[in-house]
Amino acid sequence: MASQDQEHFRDSIGTINEEGKRSWVYPKKPVGKRYEYRKLVSYVLLIFLFGAPFIHINGNQFLMFNVLERRFNIFGFPFWPQDFHLFVIIMITGVVFVVLFTVAFGRLFCGWICPQTIFMEMVFRRIEYWIEGDRGKQMRLDKMPWNAEKLRKRSIKWSIFFVISFLIANVFLAYLIGSDRLIEYITDGPANHVGTLISLLIFTSVFYFVFAWFREQVCIIVCPYGRLQGVLLDNKSIVVAYDHKRGEKEAGRAKFKKSEDRAATGKGDCIDCAQCVQVCPTGIDIRNGTQLECVNCTACIDACNQMMEAVNLPKDLIRYASEENIEKKAKFTFNARLKGYTAVLVILLGLLTGMLFLRNDVEATVLRLPGQLYEHKGEDIISNVYTYKLINKTTKEIPEVHFELISHKGIIRVVSQDRIQVPEQGLAEGTLFIEVDSHELEDEKEQLKIGVYSEDQLIETTTTVFLGPRSYK
Repeated sequence: MASQDQEHFRDSIGTINEEGKRSWVYPKKPVGKRYEYRKLVSYVLLIFLFGAPFIHINGNQFLMFNVLERRFNIFGFPFWPQDFHLFVIIMITGVVFVVLFTVAFGRLFCGWICPQTIFMEMVFRRIEYWIEGDRGKQMRLDKMPWNAEKLRKRSIKWSIFFVISFLIANVFLAYLIGSDRLIEYITDGPANHVGTLISLLIFTSVFYFVFAWFREQVCIIVCPYGRLQGVLLDNKSIVVAYDHKRGEKEAGRAKFKKSEDRAATGKGDCIDCAQCVQVCPTGIDIRNGTQLECVNCTACIDACNQMMEAVNLPKDLIRYASEENIEKKAKFTFNARLKGYTAVLVILLGLLTGMLFLRNDVEATVLRLPGQLYEHKGEDIISNVYTYKLINKTTKEIPEVHFELISHKGIIRVVSQDRIQVPEQGLAEGTLFIEVDSHELEDEKEQLKIGVYSEDQLIETTTTVFLGPRSYK
């Protein structure tokens, strides 16, 4: 653990040198058990990420975030602008879950699940290793003048990076506008959708910039989650940590010598090989303690374990552990803080589940036409004019829709049509008149309950205000 006078590394970003310029990170290719697990998790998530917008459940895209039209699909459930309150609760629930997860396990999400890390480390970085080689070869290539070899390798790498960025941009667009519309645009030809093509190229440029140049700076500078974890973590949170008690001991870390009895000299188990630093994708030294740049990718754990095994010392000098576990050998406990966040999460999940079950597939709105007074029709009939809007959230057309008064005796007349067809995932709107016998009214402002029927089956109810003269009773 870094002492107080060595804490200067926290005053600046590790990827910026003393001159204020970018210090390029050349992480060594990780190997080991955890890296293999990460690859497996990453490839499953990549398949999901690329496949999700093309999977449909009951005709609904599995995941879609159409911000422009304010239409969202989450796990096959469609959410319209009228369902915005549900979408907000889902987002709040997600935030609380991330907070709970971070309090317990630190920035584990960043190293294992975050799309930025998955694409950077498991796609772009692996292509870079394949074309340019490992850490040492990449550093030599960068220092090399622009000869035929460097030009060839960089051209191949940048071309592949651009193609993958273009592919990611297409998938990203499928999440925004829907995969069906994207496929339609592709089959129609780019010339017929120039605006979409320009948007696609802008997205491609952004992704290319991030993965070809900005890289780990996204995690260090841009992503707010790194700052958030600094607020959420405490000495009980389980993070990727260096066991400074064992690594430093009384005499501190020192290089390994075969003939030396390290226990007798008081030297720690850390042999100062710097493998944990060389393999880190954000360029930090985990031995300095918990840092916001650490994404908990576990590459340093694998690297350290390999070295410990090679010099016949116990493994897990770097491991998943809390500060309290390293200092006091305390075990992980489900403390009051975690219980509080869990209780909030359970309440939100219960609320969300209940609201989803109560949510209707059809939403009806009947509103009085602004500025219009009631009208007498005959001796005892009072008429009000309204606009109606029916929203169909399903993927099937709703046939033969009509309105009936439930709370009062009266007639509903739809202008220009008696029966309404509501298209799939669409809306029907128009004008209607409600006529009520004046003897049915008790006040000049009456609340009416209206039933919406499809082929004599009640599918939705709604309320509206009816104006009339003062009570006749």
